[in-house]
Amino acid sequence: MTTEEVLADELVVLPNRNAELVPNIGIIGGRDAVLVVDTGMGPRNAEPVLEFATGFARGRELFLTTTHFHPDHAFGAQVFRGHATYLVNRAQAEDLAHRGAGYLEMFRGLGPSIAAQLDGVEIPVPDVVYEHGHTLDLGGREVRLRATGRAHSAGDQVVTVPDAGTMFTGDLVETGQFAIFPWFPPHDVAVSGTRWIGVVEGLIEEAPARVVPGHGDVGGGELLTEVRDYLHVLRDETWRRRDAGLPDDQIVAEVRELMITRRPDWRGREWIDTAVACFLAEHSG
Repeated sequence: MTTEEVLADELVVLPNRNAELVPNIGIIGGRDAVLVVDTGMGPRNAEPVLEFATGFARGRELFLTTTHFHPDHAFGAQVFRGHATYLVNRAQAEDLAHRGAGYLEMFRGLGPSIAAQLDGVEIPVPDVVYEHGHTLDLGGREVRLRATGRAHSAGDQVVTVPDAGTMFTGDLVETGQFAIFPWFPPHDVAVSGTRWIGVVEGLIEEAPARVVPGHGDVGGGELLTEVRDYLHVLRDETWRRRDAGLPDDQIVAEVRELMITRRPDWRGREWIDTAVACFLAEHSG
C-alpha cells in the first residue's frame, strides 16, 4: 500500500504517484463513520484499500462511493460488499448497469497485466442510489456527494468535504495530463466537451482550497482553472478550423500539434485526438 498523504484531520489520500490507470483514493473520517472515495481497478487493487480503510476506521461504519463508473475507479467495489455501504448517483448506477460490461471487456483488451487485474470482476451494484445530491453525516463532519451531469461520463460525481475545503473530482480533473475523453462511437459517446466546460466553471465558482484530481498530484483551485482553459482552447481551435472548412483529419493533426506545443510535459497525448473528435461532433449543437 502506498504511503498515505494527509490533507487534514481524518482526511487522507492514497496517491496514485502518476501510475497509469491508478486513481487517487480518498479516505474521509468522522466521529461515527468513514467514507472511501474510489476503489482502484479490480479486487487485487481494492483489497489493500479495504484493509487500509478498515484500520483507519477502527470499528467505525464504512461507506464507499465512486467518482464515476470506469474500471480503474469503481471495479474493485465487490471487495467492499458486506463491509461498507456503497452509494452513487442514479446516472452512475445506470452507467454501471448498462456500460459496465462493455468497459470491462474493453479494459481487458488493453493488455495481459490489466486483464489480470480485472480477473474475477463483478460489475458493481450500489446499495444506495441518490438522484442529484446527497449529504453523508459521518458524525461531526458532513461530506457532500453531487452528480454534476454529463461531462467526462454520464454519471460523474464530485465529493466535497466543506470543513476541510477539499473537493474530489474524479476524472473531471487531472494533474499534468490531457483531459481523458472516452469518445468511442458508436459504443460510447457519453462524454461531452461542451458540458464539461460548464461543469468545471461551476466547480471554480465554489473556490475549493484543495482539489484531489482523478490522477496526478493534489493541488489547489488552479487545477480547475487549468482544465477549463485547456478545454476552452481545444474547443475554440477545433471549431475555428471546422468553420474554415478543413477536413477532420487535418483538424485533428493541427490541434494535436498545437496542444502538445503548449503543454509538452503533459501525459496522455492520445486523448487529444478523441477530444477533438468529440468537439467536432458537438460543433453543430
